[in-house]
Amino acid sequence: MRASPLLARRMPDPSDHFFARSLQAWQENVRRAGPAASAGYTLIGAILGLGGVGHLVDRWATTSPWFLLTGLLVGLVIGFYELAKTVWKR
Repeated sequence: MRASPLLARRMPDPSDHFFARSLQAWQENVRRAGPAASAGYTLIGAILGLGGVGHLVDRWATTSPWFLLTGLLVGLVIGFYELAKTVWKR
């Protein structure tokens, strides 16, 4: 016995449409969050990188932690500058 053409037609699955819309919304959110994430990574990277360089200079020169503190301060300034550029670009 053959199935009728009406029953043989595939009915649209409501969950397919839901997942497609969810994926599109997720992709849009990731695209819009890119600059903010980049600025956050730059802030953390500048602080850790320049603080680490200051720490290494302090260990090499056997000085008090002035190079470490200077590296952390410069890292903060550079990181917040990059963050401000991202925020005020809009």
